[in-house]
Amino acid sequence: MSAIADALREKLRTRRARTGIVGLGYVGLPLAVELGKAGFRATGIDLDLRKVQSINDGRSYIPDVQTLDVQALRAAGRLDATTDFSVVRELDTINICVPTPLRKTKDPDMSYIVSAVEGIAKHLRPGMLIVLESTTYPGTTDEVVQPMLEATGLKAGVDFFLAFSPERVDPGNPTFQTHNVPKVVGGCTPTCCALAKELYGSAIETIVPVSSTRVAEMVKLLENTFRAVNIGLVNELALMCDRMNIDVWEVVDAAKTKPFGFMAFYPGPGLGGHCIPIGPFYLSWKAKQTGFDPRFIELAGHINAAMPHYVVEKVSEALNTRRKAINGSNVLIAGVAYKRDIDDMRESPALDVMGLLHAKGAQVSYADPFVPEVHGREWAGDYDIRRVDLTRGTIGQYDCVVILTDHKSFDYDAIVSEADLVVDTRNAIKGSHPNVFKLGAPRASGAPEKIGAA
Repeated sequence: MSAIADALREKLRTRRARTGIVGLGYVGLPLAVELGKAGFRATGIDLDLRKVQSINDGRSYIPDVQTLDVQALRAAGRLDATTDFSVVRELDTINICVPTPLRKTKDPDMSYIVSAVEGIAKHLRPGMLIVLESTTYPGTTDEVVQPMLEATGLKAGVDFFLAFSPERVDPGNPTFQTHNVPKVVGGCTPTCCALAKELYGSAIETIVPVSSTRVAEMVKLLENTFRAVNIGLVNELALMCDRMNIDVWEVVDAAKTKPFGFMAFYPGPGLGGHCIPIGPFYLSWKAKQTGFDPRFIELAGHINAAMPHYVVEKVSEALNTRRKAINGSNVLIAGVAYKRDIDDMRESPALDVMGLLHAKGAQVSYADPFVPEVHGREWAGDYDIRRVDLTRGTIGQYDCVVILTDHKSFDYDAIVSEADLVVDTRNAIKGSHPNVFKLGAPRASGAPEKIGAA
């Protein structure tokens, strides 16, 4: 290693390096806390003043991060936050953990990465380590980030060090969190990789080095695409089972008893979250730039994107048994977060289902213990809507309850007993009930009249 690299490595080993994290969301804040626990002073940079104030007040806004941990690190002087990018000049390492959404055309939106790198470049100095963590297409680090930083006159691998390490956060997972999920690292040079390993190895149990930033970038997209394609497969199987009068949930549960060669995936109302719905499109876009047509990936994308429409068809089918139309019906959405027991609505298929029902004239309400309000900008209804309570005695006022997120706190017994109709997209309600319509499963036999009617 060069003298500059040796100096940074020594700072990392002795915890004298000052670490920085750009973007304090589900990825950035947990990483900042782990670096603080490892003995570093971690400084978060975010343009959202509410996040910055929360951290500096010793409060966590991320369910996976305990407020007690934030308070302890604040008291020890190892965690702080700011909106001012000029703090970069005081940092030795910077992890970029900003969003990478899609444009309406399904092309990558690199604006957050570009903005973060521009802010860093203004204060870049020799001896710094920059690591991009945001999900993106192969080539982003060396085609976008590196040239922007080298425009300062400093050279990657010589004057400063650059790497890519894909985030692997699974919000709400009680077993695997930042400190014990293996960390893949690829550097622009072997020295860049070694220094990134040194940084992460201080706070994370297992480090997996790869030969380049492009390999590391592709690792993340393979992980996301693997899930998206398999979910697309089981969603298509659910559509088949619906036509064939077979219970897809029973099929999957039986298939997963095979101890080898099978991994269980389950159907649902569509894909949600920041990574799985978006990563495959980043890969598809990049593949097309090389002249390759990623047909398999795009087919899965089409199937998954169509699932909210299938859910609305199920709602229509259920209401038809009561001689009702969607237009004018009161429909309650149970769960708007993209997955169970978290508050994250990014890319949630529930928002699409709500918008489709609203467009067809339904009076849409929702219940979600983790999401107090859905703003008009977040769904096609274009107006703010506050949650209602899903409690006994209130459920019967709705024409149909649609379970889109199977939060553990929902009283499913009450839903079955009090709801006139239920459309269950998550197999949250076990067994067969005459008033319950399940995604990819035959309807239970029984008269269409309301349960309990004379």
